[in-house]
Amino acid sequence: MPSAAAAAAAAARDPEEAAAPAHPPTHRLDGLRAVVFDTDGVITDSARVHAAAWKEAFDDCLREWRERGGGQPQKGPRDRFRPFDIREDYRRYVDGRSRLDGAAAFLASRGLDLPPGEPDDPPGNGTVGAVAARKERLFTAALRQDGVQAWPGTLRLLRALRREGVPMAVISASRHARELLSGAGVLEVFDAVVDGHEAARLGLPGKPDPAVFLEAARRLGVAPGEAAVVEDALAGVEAGRRGGFGLVVGVDRTNGPTSARDLREHGADVVVTDLAELLPPGPRTGRHDEEG
Repeated sequence: MPSAAAAAAAAARDPEEAAAPAHPPTHRLDGLRAVVFDTDGVITDSARVHAAAWKEAFDDCLREWRERGGGQPQKGPRDRFRPFDIREDYRRYVDGRSRLDGAAAFLASRGLDLPPGEPDDPPGNGTVGAVAARKERLFTAALRQDGVQAWPGTLRLLRALRREGVPMAVISASRHARELLSGAGVLEVFDAVVDGHEAARLGLPGKPDPAVFLEAARRLGVAPGEAAVVEDALAGVEAGRRGGFGLVVGVDRTNGPTSARDLREHGADVVVTDLAELLPPGPRTGRHDEEG
């Protein structure tokens, strides 16, 4: 990573950053030449908006298919038509995946063998593509109405890395990534963006395949082993592991009973609840040196 002198010079050129801590991020990032970030749930708080849109789309689908089959509600986890769990179902089946892959994974988990349909199916409940389209309509409406913000701890880490001149890329399965990042005021921080549009254009498979991360590292001009991946999704940390990245950081926003363990089991080298934990201990940051 760049020297302390280079960092100080960069800070002097950027008065907004001059008041931030002068020392580099914690040793977990030392020796790595670049960092690749996921978007939803890592940089922006948009994961909650995605999850809410999925819940409305899936719950409507589950209700319709229960009514079609004439089934009666059951109690507990044996009821395959029970409502979508906005925390556990989201992180296990949907988070980090493309819309079509996420819709297919969740519906399959409930034993609903819907035909795949087409990516341009109109919103509805008859195909996987239709359910995904309904989610997209709901998410877009919520995004236009309320917008999203960047996580404060993430902003602090991005500023520290930028002061040091560390190359950074951002990836996303979403085609809204640039809009989200621009709305949160952080798009210009990144040297490369590999979003859903780019993945489709290049024919890159979705997570847990590491293709999008490898493309991001290629655009930064570094080997995977020289870069860190920062992800909140199980599919994402698995992709980082498969891609041979030098460090895979799992971000546990849900703080569920098994969420940190699940991230580690899927490939995270370290788990944090906030990216400020990757900053060194100090009077401005507190002690952030333990794994989450």
